Amino acid sequence: MGALVTLELPDDSPAHTMPWIITFGPLGEQDGQWEPVVCGPYERAHALALAETVVADEELMAVVEPLLTLVTVDEIRAEIAATQAAGEDDATDYGGYEDLVGDADDEPEQRHVEPSPPPSPDEVRAGMARIAAILTAES
Repeated sequence: MGALVTLELPDDSPAHTMPWIITFGPLGEQDGQWEPVVCGPYERAHALALAETVVADEELMAVVEPLLTLVTVDEIRAEIAATQAAGEDDATDYGGYEDLVGDADDEPEQRHVEPSPPPSPDEVRAGMARIAAILTAES
């Protein structure tokens, strides 16, 4: 069994409607290190279901995260600056994720999650079409 890492979001978070990507990589120290595989974009529910299904029987890590649709250099630089500033502000509490990191002596929480059924190829293609509409819409 592998591991899935993603953001815990409130139900009304605007990130739910963003395109999401999955990065698959080795879980821990494995023989024959390899480059991560990045897939997507997907709708969030599809990304989670696909990632859950893949890692359910494989010793892999899957990171499911939103894809920022920044289209200018200034937007990218502003996002980098905001993330760097947040990291500096939270440097003493592990970037604001202290509830996930815990104390050095704590064992990480292990929980088994049954994978959702993966979406059909047609459902994924329809989701990609919706994402394409989001990516090409002017804000």
